[in-house]
Amino acid sequence: MNDNPLKRLSGLGQSIWYDFIRRDLVEGGGLQRLIEEDSLSGMTSNPTIFQKAIAEGDLYDEDIRREGAGGKSPADVFEALAVADVRSAADVFRPVYEACKTEDGFVSIEVGPHLARNTQGTIAEARRLWKACGRANVMVKIPGTAEGVPAIRQCLAEGININVTLLFSVSRYREVMDAYLSGLEDRASAGQSLDGIRSVASFFVSRVDTNCDKKIDAAVQAGKTEAAPWRSKLGIANARVAYEAFEQVFGSARFRALQSRGARLQKPLWASTSTKDPKLPDLYYVEALIAKDSVDTMPPETFEAYRDHGDPKVRIHDDLPAAHACFEALAGMGIDTAAIAMELESEGVQKFSDSYDSLLKTITEKERSMRVA
Repeated sequence: MNDNPLKRLSGLGQSIWYDFIRRDLVEGGGLQRLIEEDSLSGMTSNPTIFQKAIAEGDLYDEDIRREGAGGKSPADVFEALAVADVRSAADVFRPVYEACKTEDGFVSIEVGPHLARNTQGTIAEARRLWKACGRANVMVKIPGTAEGVPAIRQCLAEGININVTLLFSVSRYREVMDAYLSGLEDRASAGQSLDGIRSVASFFVSRVDTNCDKKIDAAVQAGKTEAAPWRSKLGIANARVAYEAFEQVFGSARFRALQSRGARLQKPLWASTSTKDPKLPDLYYVEALIAKDSVDTMPPETFEAYRDHGDPKVRIHDDLPAAHACFEALAGMGIDTAAIAMELESEGVQKFSDSYDSLLKTITEKERSMRVA
């Protein structure tokens, strides 16, 4: 048996993607080594990841100078840099994509976070990014906001691969799965092929506990000591109930009808699986959510930790009644999980918007300093 836990995860039906992108990793051979040695099979990016990559060091400075000299705005300069990196990474993953019959090997690029509440703006940007990347193994990330859901359906109907991001509630996840099936049905009704269209739905995990645990701690301080055992339980419970919903939807007659025409699963993707609370084991979320037909996108530190001491075993169905009981218990203590999901969605959009704005500021400052030099 292979002694690399990361490789063993793929044997259990879970794909591991890298929640990180930087040009030197892609061009310097590091990404290829991760694919060969660890069975890495995809990559995700977001404004925060790009902000760090571009701001920390001079790796992108020459391209910023060249793109800026052409009169492009900072936003257009960033898009050019992001598209170039995503195209290059997608080319490295292309053999993975082909070897698994187009089921894996994807790289994601995100629409601008300021469009999270703008349906038509999201559709227009997704079309542009899809065309600019020009790779079948790219996915365009669209936030799963109320305004994002119809954009997701429209883009899938047009044949654009979509990574739905910023999902925090099972109810919104069900809306997203419906948008996926509806988009494919729209496409089939128009006489177009469903073969080749791929999508994942990114369900965030540890951030749920970060929010909920603050409310639990406040409840305990107010004398509700019965809340204490539910600390750091909602994130995993939420994801397990979401996976239960996934199995229901994609085990339905509605999906089977589409499957007969070439449709594939919209796999759940576990995001935010790094442990934020130092009191918890570093692989707390990763181990609990190992599941067939799923993806886990890990930041480098979590990826390396799993390689070192991961214990692969399918655990997604473990104690599902307790997952449902978690929601009931929290409601009984006055903790509104639906409100937590909405808070996290707003916070997520704001964080990505702040990173994006910081990124544009960094590009502006780099351009200015290079002109002075």
